[in-house]
Amino acid sequence: MDHTCSSDYVWQLDLQQKSEEIIASLREVRLPRSVRTQYPRDHLLLADEWNKNSQTFVAVHDGVAIGYIRLLEQITSEAVWILDFVVDTATRRKGVASSLIQHVESWSVLRNNRQLFIEMSSKNNPAVKLVKKQGFAFSGYNDHYYATQDVALFFGKILK
Repeated sequence: MDHTCSSDYVWQLDLQQKSEEIIASLREVRLPRSVRTQYPRDHLLLADEWNKNSQTFVAVHDGVAIGYIRLLEQITSEAVWILDFVVDTATRRKGVASSLIQHVESWSVLRNNRQLFIEMSSKNNPAVKLVKKQGFAFSGYNDHYYATQDVALFFGKILK
């Protein structure tokens, strides 16, 4: 499954510090040309990650995997973190990622979790647009979160 994405935009994080106040703003910036962005995790290590204390749901069509979403449930904070979600290139923009996220949301509610978080590279504009459309709000960032040194953006949603 192709883990790369293509985009004409990236998300730029601007920080300002004024005495005791820190102001973070996130804005979409158009690139001069489309770029193909590598997945921020090493694809050779993903199989090992799937076996580590996480849950993975797979979208299947006609017996073929077309997408997956990997998550970690944190019982003590009643929160679920979506760590990876990927949809096969041929089936993107057809609702598969939305369905996977909605499935995780329903699963999380059934397990009495209060919050759902998702992480992604600031270079993955399609994913940012998707989670904002799904009702997630920007909740933070980390400058050097991934081994690729990409900025990770975090979005969260309160579950009902």
